[in-house]
Amino acid sequence: MNVFFRFDKLLRTAAALLLSTGLVVAPAQAAAPMTPAPDFTLKSLEGQNLRLKEQRGRVVLVNFWATWCAPCRQEMPKLNALYDKYKGSGFVLLGVNVDDDARNAASVATKLGVKFPVLFDTDKNVSKLYELNSMPSTVLIDRDGRVRFLHRGYQDGYENTYDKQIRDLLKE
Repeated sequence: MNVFFRFDKLLRTAAALLLSTGLVVAPAQAAAPMTPAPDFTLKSLEGQNLRLKEQRGRVVLVNFWATWCAPCRQEMPKLNALYDKYKGSGFVLLGVNVDDDARNAASVATKLGVKFPVLFDTDKNVSKLYELNSMPSTVLIDRDGRVRFLHRGYQDGYENTYDKQIRDLLKE
């Protein structure tokens, strides 16, 4: 099941409902309270550390995946296509692997032809920060470092939703 939250749309809808009842007088375009994306630093497949906060100013898709997850493997080529399509437009895609063995994860990422940065969360601290309970999980973060969308699981076609959300965030 694809579950995602669009906080700003929810706030605008709620504000419009309250305004229509006359209970609240406020601008309809009030800034939406966004949830800051928890910062993290993880070692990458290339051996260097990568910090999320250093990606500010870019739209970031963080995809949490595992080698034992069949939908994760199915999703990888589609994520590669999104990465190729938007990487020159202020977009970053980070694949965060949650396996205990980084060497096995690196081998699977290579076999799958992953083009985007792969990071290793072997101790699961980042997964806990994001309160993950399903694989894969995909988080879209805006240029200001706020979580805008959260998708749990994957089924064929979800990448079309990611594509639209990435485009919308890049336009902001």
